[in-house]
Amino acid sequence: MSGDRVRYEKKDHVAYVTLDRPDVLNAMDRRTHEELAGIWDDTEADDDVRVVVLTGAGTRAFSVGQDLKERARLNEAGAQATTFGSRGQPGHPRLTDRFTLSKPVVARVHGYALGGGFELVLACDIVIASDDAVFALPEVRLGLIPGAGGVFRLPRQLPQKVAMGYLLTGRRMDAATALKYGLVNEVVPPEELDRCVAEWTDSLVRAAPLSVRAIKEAALRSLDLPLEEAFTAAYTWEERRRRSEDAIEGPRAFAAKRDPVWTGEYRPS
Repeated sequence: MSGDRVRYEKKDHVAYVTLDRPDVLNAMDRRTHEELAGIWDDTEADDDVRVVVLTGAGTRAFSVGQDLKERARLNEAGAQATTFGSRGQPGHPRLTDRFTLSKPVVARVHGYALGGGFELVLACDIVIASDDAVFALPEVRLGLIPGAGGVFRLPRQLPQKVAMGYLLTGRRMDAATALKYGLVNEVVPPEELDRCVAEWTDSLVRAAPLSVRAIKEAALRSLDLPLEEAFTAAYTWEERRRRSEDAIEGPRAFAAKRDPVWTGEYRPS
């Protein structure tokens, strides 16, 4: 399913999604978003895929976000200005507002992650960064807004005053600062980035796939719920896990002192 803008490969239960425009620091144009939409659909539908790794081609950038040259051309042609979310835009829903994606997404970040690139990172579940990574939401300096979720996610993932400082000034954040505030899970030298990502994906693949999906759904959907309501809310993937063969296999394998064999199969209600 690889296209002109995005490379897509699957191996050993891991889907690798690579923004492939290194000559423009993996800036995302409309065609990029169209290709990504099909890829996100496929990762969700393919039960053999248990985890997704998102990264950028080349050595200079994860992604610098929106292709501003294309945006300028669209503006000149009279295209309507965009606002929050991707509704009505190519590739809708994009990862940044694809709230029901049940597979965990790991961001492999090197170099620049700016604007929409940083917003992609904020939408991922686990983030591994090289120590040369640079994060920023510079939209305020361009007469724009971080409309792909940055204005909403950053204050949820950072202390409010810290988030507002970055949002309102467009200042850059280095990898060490991102690690300090918990925006990334690990920071490693560039030559160790692939090894570190592989360690995380190996751990995710070993985990029960339905448990992973149930936990992701419950954790994210309950963030804004009172604790008592979180316990009683209905979670689709938890219902599937609870009725699954894997829910039986895990304890059985533990009792037999062997590794579990996950099927990801569940009994329809």
